[in-house]
Amino acid sequence: MASLLSCAALAPAWLCRHGDMLLYLAPSVLLALLIRSLSARHPFFFLFTAAGTACHELAHFSVGLLTGARPGSFTIIPRRVGQGWELGSVLLTRVRWYNAAPAALAPFLVVLLPVLVAAWRTHPGWHFQWLDLALAFAVAPQFLACWPSKVDWKIAVRSWPYLLITAGLWLAWRQWGQ
Repeated sequence: MASLLSCAALAPAWLCRHGDMLLYLAPSVLLALLIRSLSARHPFFFLFTAAGTACHELAHFSVGLLTGARPGSFTIIPRRVGQGWELGSVLLTRVRWYNAAPAALAPFLVVLLPVLVAAWRTHPGWHFQWLDLALAFAVAPQFLACWPSKVDWKIAVRSWPYLLITAGLWLAWRQWGQ
């Protein structure tokens, strides 16, 4: 009977291995959803998204610098744009086909911060401390910041040759690599 209730019987192996980390991050994800809901109602709640916005824009800036997209300006001061808000921006002055996607999709790297915090806090065995409550508030905005904006996706499309190169490599590997 005990084997029927084991983790492996109910969930995939990766979930069993990282269940502590997922459980640790669950309050942060819920808090992120609350922050998103509140910030849609009133601009005051943008204060809670500031850490995530800074990480989002720093990801653009850093990857833009590494790929030669030449970041020109950087801001995390929210401003009204039409019916919505722009929480921050990085101006890239040399976007080309080879660096558009990496620089524009760099915010995906932001999700590594919550994962690293969860790995750090749950590795030797997890025991709740007050630090974990503070970390939940610090990590929550990162979940909101790890998805590229609509403008980021439009810029990433400039790297369409990457799709052809990747598809060609995948087809070649599939044909001759096995």
